[in-house]
Amino acid sequence: MYREFYGLTQKPFSILPDPNYLYWGPSHSLAYSMLEYGVMNRAGFTVVTGEIGCGKTTLIRHLLDRLDEEYTVGLVSNIQDGELLQWVLMAFGQPYEGKSLVALHDELQQFLINEYAAGRRTILIVDEAQNLGPKLLEQLRLLSNINADNDQLLQLILVGQPELKGLLQAPELIQFAQRVASDFHLVPLTAEDIEVYIQHRLSIAGRELPLFTKEACNKLYEASRGIPRIINILCDTCLVYGFARMAPEIDAAIVEEVIEDKRKHGIFDVGGRKKPNEPSTQSENLVVFSKEEPAEEEKPALVIHDKELAKLIFKKLKAQE
Repeated sequence: MYREFYGLTQKPFSILPDPNYLYWGPSHSLAYSMLEYGVMNRAGFTVVTGEIGCGKTTLIRHLLDRLDEEYTVGLVSNIQDGELLQWVLMAFGQPYEGKSLVALHDELQQFLINEYAAGRRTILIVDEAQNLGPKLLEQLRLLSNINADNDQLLQLILVGQPELKGLLQAPELIQFAQRVASDFHLVPLTAEDIEVYIQHRLSIAGRELPLFTKEACNKLYEASRGIPRIINILCDTCLVYGFARMAPEIDAAIVEEVIEDKRKHGIFDVGGRKKPNEPSTQSENLVVFSKEEPAEEEKPALVIHDKELAKLIFKKLKAQE
């Protein structure tokens, strides 16, 4: 409804994961570098964590778009119960019903060997991996033991919410943790990023001229604390409000009105804060923080266990200086 009025060819602030809109801030660039490195260098395990709405799934979608026919990729999401081998075989389009545990393992092993013989590398991506629990994570580790000489037949990428980090630090998963080549915690955008992020999405949607004032961007950061999905929800609503008023730009007053209406009438938990140590849920709650009660700002957490990856990361950072 507002696209023609604001000179847009498409909706710039959809909450669906679209790699075409991916904003390469420092945190996302580093996270993708590790994903790419893990794939290219046959890393056994790569782990990426981050809060809900920070762009983990979009990064995975971008990775999948860039992989060619040399790779066979299976994607599973939100596994909470059932037999892990069945989920894995289903992800690769292999038969899994009505088979014993031994037969399932043999089916997977033969599939991996056949892919290896055909010159294809096999990758399993597990999204929402924080739901697996210690038992299923240990089963994943055992699957990584399927090797051919010195080549690992199955690479695994785990993507999940911050609870996954704590889960992997449990004493019973020490063998799993030692297999992780690199892990990265994706953090929200900074206050400096948000204006560039908004203009980046507007530009891809067809508008080169600025639309949100600097003061509006500051208000959006205060409300969202830099979480991209929340920024998108608020910006999209701001465009609706701006169109209704025939406003040529989105200023701080429009943003404040949107935030206030979300607090009063929205279906989200607007203005709420998660209690300390309270786990995240799968609900897509919109949490808008007030200026008087700022959320604690996260810092990027990068742990590299591979010397070659460390060299790659530092080389990229130096090139950006």
